[in-house]
Amino acid sequence: MTKYVYDFAEGGKDMKDLLGGKGANLAEMTVLGLPVPPGFVITTEACTTYLETGEVPAELAAEVDEHLAALEQAMGKRLGDPEDPLLVSVRSGAKFSMPGMMETVLNIGLNDQSVDGLAQQAGSDRFAWDSYRRLLQMFGKTVLDIDGALFEHELESAKNAKGTKNDLDLDAADLEKLVTRFKEIVQEQTGEPFPQEPRAQLDLAVRAVFDSWNTDRAKLYRRQERIPADLGTAVNVCSMVFGNLGQDSGTGVAFTRDPGSGAQGHYGDYLQNAQGEDVVAGIRNTVGLEELEKLDKASYDELLGIMERLETHYRDLCDIEFTIERGKLWMLQTRVGKRTAGAAFRIATQLVDEGLISMDEALQRVSGAQLAQLMFPRFGSTEGAERLTTGMGASPGAAVGKAVFDSAEAVRLAAAGEDVILVRRETNPDDLSGMIAAQGILTSRGGKTSHAAVVARGMGKTCVCGAEELEVDAHAGTATVGEIVVRAGDLLSIDGTSGAVFLGEVAVTPSPVVQYFEGEAAAADDDLVQAVKVLMEHADATRRLGVRTNADTPEDAERARRFGAEGIGLCRTEHMFLGDRRQLVEDLVLAESPEEQQAALEALLPLQRSDFEGILRAMDGLPVTVRLLDPPLHEFLPDLLELQVEHEVAAATGETMDPKRQKLLEHVRRLHEANPMIGLRGVRLGLVIPGLFAVQVRALAEAAATLKAEGLDPRPEVMVPLVAAVQELEIVREEAEGVLREVAERTGQDVHTLIGTMIEVPRAALTAGAIAESADFFSFGTNDLTQMGYGFSRDDVEAAFFSQYLELGVFGVSPFESIDRDGIGRLVRIAVEEGRKAKPDLKIGVCGEHGGDPESVHFFSAAGLDYVSCSPFRVPVARLEAGRAALDDNSSDTR
Repeated sequence: MTKYVYDFAEGGKDMKDLLGGKGANLAEMTVLGLPVPPGFVITTEACTTYLETGEVPAELAAEVDEHLAALEQAMGKRLGDPEDPLLVSVRSGAKFSMPGMMETVLNIGLNDQSVDGLAQQAGSDRFAWDSYRRLLQMFGKTVLDIDGALFEHELESAKNAKGTKNDLDLDAADLEKLVTRFKEIVQEQTGEPFPQEPRAQLDLAVRAVFDSWNTDRAKLYRRQERIPADLGTAVNVCSMVFGNLGQDSGTGVAFTRDPGSGAQGHYGDYLQNAQGEDVVAGIRNTVGLEELEKLDKASYDELLGIMERLETHYRDLCDIEFTIERGKLWMLQTRVGKRTAGAAFRIATQLVDEGLISMDEALQRVSGAQLAQLMFPRFGSTEGAERLTTGMGASPGAAVGKAVFDSAEAVRLAAAGEDVILVRRETNPDDLSGMIAAQGILTSRGGKTSHAAVVARGMGKTCVCGAEELEVDAHAGTATVGEIVVRAGDLLSIDGTSGAVFLGEVAVTPSPVVQYFEGEAAAADDDLVQAVKVLMEHADATRRLGVRTNADTPEDAERARRFGAEGIGLCRTEHMFLGDRRQLVEDLVLAESPEEQQAALEALLPLQRSDFEGILRAMDGLPVTVRLLDPPLHEFLPDLLELQVEHEVAAATGETMDPKRQKLLEHVRRLHEANPMIGLRGVRLGLVIPGLFAVQVRALAEAAATLKAEGLDPRPEVMVPLVAAVQELEIVREEAEGVLREVAERTGQDVHTLIGTMIEVPRAALTAGAIAESADFFSFGTNDLTQMGYGFSRDDVEAAFFSQYLELGVFGVSPFESIDRDGIGRLVRIAVEEGRKAKPDLKIGVCGEHGGDPESVHFFSAAGLDYVSCSPFRVPVARLEAGRAALDDNSSDTR
């Protein structure tokens, strides 16, 4: 029989699949003997059963009864007892942290009778009515799906009537009136009274947590973070401890190191006389953790000891939630904390220095996506910039954009290509879409552990929180500091490191990490750069995959080489036919005899040779893979519609169209294709236009011969695009080898040149064994392979329906962003297996932009490729991920 409920004492941190992250870690702390309120966990399996069938498992009620009875016995109280009630919290807890995305309900068990018993036991009427008010508000919004603004409006009205902005100034009588009004809202909005039966409250809250797995915001967050949709969430039922019992009580969130910078020390926020959601929601601004030492030194010292123990136990930065109830410290949660990209690199190397983890483990603690964040620019000098205010730097970076005060508006403007800064008093889970769309987030409330800060850090978004001077009026679309008013559409610049907020646009400067990769000595003094350097060196020493770049110019090639590229995996020759050279393409198309056609090709020869010389020189001693002309010729000619309009205008005015333009029109019409992406392009073009590929091979061979004569070491490779049948490659190879021999004989410089093909047509992947017989190498063109494998055109479908496919869950992520492992990935594996079976020493790489995608790099490493190739800026990312992928491959081999 499936077991659906576990006591905290029955679990551990390695049971996240079943107990979720929160439940597993509560269990771990319980086993460690830390002060955790007693409770139990309803498993993720119960949730997935409920989501699949619409009903909770039949056995669940009896198991909950059993564990609830044990909890009541341990606490010496009964759930909802009118004299001395046991109250519980009901919290979500998925395997992967999803801060604020799912539901929590506190104070389950309170009703019209037990509120009096709670007041008597606590010796505080205010505390009891405040707790009941919180239950009604959270239960109404979370479980009964009532608009939370209705409750918030009544709370604000009560404070206004009292002449205060602080909820602590409301007394017991005020809160009792609020409870009455909240119950009326429940009756008005649902047609039913608030449920008074404690067990009914518990069961409804559990269902609400299950349902929250599939809310729009939870689904959006999972897509953003690439969390699988079928995991479900566990439910944690925990006996309540109260931070809102008075000034000797409180609640807080702490980190064992600074999650923003990685600096060593203890960081956190504390709020007196409050419950946990007050800290996360930023309802009142918190004080720093150091203030707790002055307020309650015994609890502070105990907390620091627990934090040190947890960090050593988990061997990582820990994020901790705690409550102090009348001087007694309780641990409510711990988890490996989310951190910024810079903090991730610093902390990983710190933990190595402290002997807690190995270099391999440190490499696994960082990611290519984080490295990419560190390579973005930051603010330079702010001298002369008008500072609006300063808040708390909650997530580093430099962000500039138009102020928006509504998440929906942020999404709309971002979709229209505008950069925006989302400005809110505090964010809540409903703001997620706007936070994703914005360049940065600015709030007037909250601290480093607020919803805005935690979510922004997880997404790598710049964030400034707790800018207290800022009076935000979302309805009016304004933010005011003194007499300065920021309106929707005004430009703001925010610094997520210092917390500074500036009016207008502040210029940005290059990242020191990029300066390090560029070889600038000054960057070496930066402690972040040192951490990056150490981990990059270990990644390079660990990785099996080579990393090349996609570069079409000497400048790109030189930069990529500084970034660590080990050659060029894709040099496109299309640019050689653009700009002033379009005329030469027109001459080629208009040629009426073989002689005219050859003359047009010969005119292209010196231009291409010069280009190849520059690129080979920049990559001296490293391979340079040159793709022969791939796009259809009409892309280099005037637009058909343009020529037709010109023709019609001439006809309508009685004028004669220029004969050459008329001839061009005829040829463009002849070349026009309904679907040029699968038309006359690539190898087909080389076979239909005799000499086209030969002149490109000649230019490459002559450029290489010139450099070799200078004493350099050119290593050219010829890549034939869009091959679908081995016969195509055989014909081109025979022609190319003839050209290479002729150039070698004429120049006296025999440059070894590999000839291979792109694998970008599904048929090529499926017949890779035959094609390998005529190829020295394969390079997967995963952009075209994805298009043809899925049967759609990227340029059309991304705008037409990809957003709907992502929302519907057809795609977890765009297949052009990360390789589709099951479909396109299978074609890759087939081609690798069959190609190597036919030719064991066959060199295989990938040159689509998937080569720089962190997830895809791991796939290519596991599939047995020799190298990946990507744009210059992504070369360091690919190097890092190739090192991490090698560790994955080794662990897979071990298993």
